[in-house]
Amino acid sequence: MLINIITLFPEMFTGVFEQSILHRARETNKIEIHLINLREYGLGAHRVVDDAPFGGGGGMILKPEPIAAALEDLAETGHVIITTPRGKHFQQADASRLSRMDVVTIICGHYEGIDERVTQLFVHEELSIGDYVLTGGEIPAMVITDALTRLIPGVLGKDTMETGDSHYNGMLEHPHYTRPREFRGIVVPEVLLSGNHEEIRAWRESKALEKTKTMRPDMLCKKTSGCECRNNKDED
Repeated sequence: MLINIITLFPEMFTGVFEQSILHRARETNKIEIHLINLREYGLGAHRVVDDAPFGGGGGMILKPEPIAAALEDLAETGHVIITTPRGKHFQQADASRLSRMDVVTIICGHYEGIDERVTQLFVHEELSIGDYVLTGGEIPAMVITDALTRLIPGVLGKDTMETGDSHYNGMLEHPHYTRPREFRGIVVPEVLLSGNHEEIRAWRESKALEKTKTMRPDMLCKKTSGCECRNNKDED
């Protein structure tokens, strides 16, 4: 899989992409990450990439010409994404969907935003990692890249779609324990020491449901068409 990332700050990605699972995925050619410095496509001697918005207002807007030039200079763009606070919430299902694509290109938003014509001409979807505003789209691009990379077959050495990780099956993950059996007065649940796989599975399912009800009841609402909180949300 090829992931292109167009950014004004490619150096931000160096440490993240050269560590742990992402590093191994690149070393074993499971993914190829191509960082494109948008500044190299800036206009004029000063490599200008932004300008003031028409209609006034604070901040600057990324110009369309440098982004268009960067995209058109790529051998393949595939599925093009912009990271932006106004985008659709990025979820596990999106990571799964994107991980099955051959080429994904992520444009990192910055300043007050990107000229709307870039979205109209080149972009397939806009994604956000949460209801808050960051200094730029680089960290969301890292999050998206990490989330989809771990789902590529062979990256984790197991079929991740069969794990009990949070969000895979619409619920949060069950609690985990390791040695020692007792820590500061808290003992590992006896069922996990029983060796009875069916009882362990049932315990994990019940605890996952319990955790989800407590921490993220909205996730259970998504599974229930008649849920009151879901209906209220749809009316907002």
